[in-house]
Amino acid sequence: MADDAGRNPLAPVLDAARGAGWTTATLSLAGVTDKAAFMERCARGLGLPDWFGHNWDALADCLTDLSWAPAARGRLLVVSGWQEYARAAPGEWRVAQEVFSSAVEHWRDAETGLEIVLALGPAAIAATERAEP
Repeated sequence: MADDAGRNPLAPVLDAARGAGWTTATLSLAGVTDKAAFMERCARGLGLPDWFGHNWDALADCLTDLSWAPAARGRLLVVSGWQEYARAAPGEWRVAQEVFSSAVEHWRDAETGLEIVLALGPAAIAATERAEP
């Protein structure tokens, strides 16, 4: 929940991750209703490399081979506004969740971790859309 100043309710989590040397990113899926828009939002929102092919395998490759991203002790990705996409394209959303889950598992025992969090609720969605990466 946001405080009186409208502070991002996830700010303490993002700040703690950054304090531990992790990079943080927020991915707003607000308004996304199909795979093409999802892939475009991932490309822009995550700053994926030019070779990103806008398909599930390419997204999985980008999330499991982070050589394109700056070095970090770990990475935290907060996904907000995903509910509309989940309702509009439930099959595609299941695949997206599988890609996210597989990427997190890939990095589970690595020195550099990856965690992906799905923000819940209208307050969290609006706040993460304003959060700085």
